[in-house]
Amino acid sequence: MEQSSDKFAIHEACREGKISIVESLLNANPRLAKRRDDDERLPIHWAVSYNQRAIVELLVQAKDFDVDAQDEIGWTSLMMASSLKEGEDIVELLLKKGADPKMTTIHFAASKNNLDTARKLIAAGATSRIKDKRQQTPLHRAAAIGSIPMMKLLMENKSPLDATDLDGMTAWHHAVCEGHGDAAMVLLKAGADAVKRTKDGVLAIDLAPDEKVKSFIVKSAEMEGIEVYPPSEE
Repeated sequence: MEQSSDKFAIHEACREGKISIVESLLNANPRLAKRRDDDERLPIHWAVSYNQRAIVELLVQAKDFDVDAQDEIGWTSLMMASSLKEGEDIVELLLKKGADPKMTTIHFAASKNNLDTARKLIAAGATSRIKDKRQQTPLHRAAAIGSIPMMKLLMENKSPLDATDLDGMTAWHHAVCEGHGDAAMVLLKAGADAVKRTKDGVLAIDLAPDEKVKSFIVKSAEMEGIEVYPPSEE
């Protein structure tokens, strides 16, 4: 009977990049490629998470390999790869194996400011209009980290400027809330609704983390002829 400590040996080997052990385990029992651990993760999930490209290449060759298999929280290998810095090679490999880029994969790339990965996903058919469980678009994520290049890429690919999340916040709200004045101005100049309120009736400008950020946005908006307060509240 297999010892409990060895039950997830292949998962550990994937994390540690020990390809010879992974090969040996698979040769002895090919079904290990489909074994899920306590987090419902397959070996490939761990190999991708730890950027072990050689092991990923090995695992995708498994019989009946499901490139879009999800773990316990619904993450696929492509989602994980999209979060990696310098993970473009694995992203490309998974896409070639038929991974679905039309899920919320691009949100992961946007959150980590992985611009090259986002470009690959869009080229493969990912849409910047899709929303995640919090009803956020990738543009929400890009605005929250203040990545102007990512925001511009998403807007070039028809990301809706004023889409709202579960809290009624737009990308403009998130940029202001996180103190990214330059990013906030990019959104305003692109046509974002400056006076759109959250579900609680709050204006984006009132979410600024401090007076310095608030003053910068107000003055910059004035120079562009944009009002960040409704006329009655100026």
